[in-house]
Amino acid sequence: MRFLALGITALSLWAQAPPPPPAESQGVPPRAAPSDYPAQAKAGDVTIAAEFAGHALPTPEGPLDADDYVVVEVAFYGPAGTRAPIAFSDFSLRVNDKKTPVQAVSYERVWQSVKDPEWVPPVKEEKSKGGLTTGGGNDNSSAPPRPPAELRRAWALRVKKAALAPGDLPLPRAGLIYFPYGGKEKGIRSMELIYTGQAGSVSLELHAAN
Repeated sequence: MRFLALGITALSLWAQAPPPPPAESQGVPPRAAPSDYPAQAKAGDVTIAAEFAGHALPTPEGPLDADDYVVVEVAFYGPAGTRAPIAFSDFSLRVNDKKTPVQAVSYERVWQSVKDPEWVPPVKEEKSKGGLTTGGGNDNSSAPPRPPAELRRAWALRVKKAALAPGDLPLPRAGLIYFPYGGKEKGIRSMELIYTGQAGSVSLELHAAN
């Protein structure tokens, strides 16, 4: 009876424990080879490849726009069985030869400024001509409508899923990294992506998106 009671207690505790969260893929599919990216560099046994995407986020579900950030797609390659410690914080971006490069930021700071370029706000109904006007300054009818909360959550999930996954991960691996930059892409004359991590230190010359 004692063993039966212990077994029932263990089963009860197991039933009360919450199930582990489902694994969620993060990143974008890596291309067939590093040469499929415009820029590549070796850091030890690891090859880092990259492409500048501008203010557009090339998520698997379709592009998103981020006016306050620019995006770089980064990929890690290595010999069969290679693993590499990956973190977005290992990257910075030097724009127009500025002395201090811009540090990459978490996707959590980016999603609030993204939008789907194909989203069209609903048309507001015009007020009837017979309506009274107060002449006050509190008329917000000209303010652009915000996307619904459910839609913004969906965009935020796409930003998260496309971001470069952190951790000691098997290669190849690819994902998006984000940098604060609100300027026009045509104002970018030069870009240098700088990686300083456990694999080594390298820099890649990037080119503005066409």
